[in-house]
Amino acid sequence: MIKFFRNIRQKLASENKVAAYLRYAIGEILLVVIGILIALQINNWNEGRKQNIAETEFIEGVKNDLGQDRKYIELILNLIEPKIEAYNLLNSYVSHTTKLNKSYTDSLLQEYFFVGQRTFYPISGSFQSAIAGNEINTYKNKVVIRALIKLYNSTYPRLIDNAKMLDDRWTLLSEKYIHERRTKHFDKMTSAQLSKVLDDIYFHLIQLQWYQNVLENTVEEIDELLKKINDKIL
Repeated sequence: MIKFFRNIRQKLASENKVAAYLRYAIGEILLVVIGILIALQINNWNEGRKQNIAETEFIEGVKNDLGQDRKYIELILNLIEPKIEAYNLLNSYVSHTTKLNKSYTDSLLQEYFFVGQRTFYPISGSFQSAIAGNEINTYKNKVVIRALIKLYNSTYPRLIDNAKMLDDRWTLLSEKYIHERRTKHFDKMTSAQLSKVLDDIYFHLIQLQWYQNVLENTVEEIDELLKKINDKIL
């Protein structure tokens, strides 16, 4: 093909058709430029398509992670509420009586001590993968991306810190009452003895209530984020 065009140029030049040669040369240059622009456009389109696919997969992965996070937070909240209620009932009961009903106090103490404690640690595989490859900065849904960065880099770390503090307090409380936890019951106590137990529980309770509040706020943030994701997808 190149040899063919060269022969044409040589023929035009030999015939001294300068104007025709110039027109041909300009036309050839334009064809080359147009070909390059088309190739670039195709390449850009292909890269854009790949990026859109990657972003869609990322959003779906994060959406799935957030759904699992939310379910686990709800599970933890369902475990926290009975503990707080048990403490409040015991605190009110010991304040209004001097003769304790052992079966009643035992059932409430068991609710606090024997159910156990769970704390939340998020699933962050999809987000961390996008961060590691620096892909997240190329995604188009900036509103969603900003909300995700806030959740994973601010809200979740604060929640993890609270979880560690709560776990530490639970460990101290569990070690102090290891016999009761092992035997699954408390010995008969006076009001003063129960009051002392409630004093020991109190600092864990305060941390537990704070943790509950942070978890509830996190659920609201996740719900708002999932709504933004669904709005973008729809």
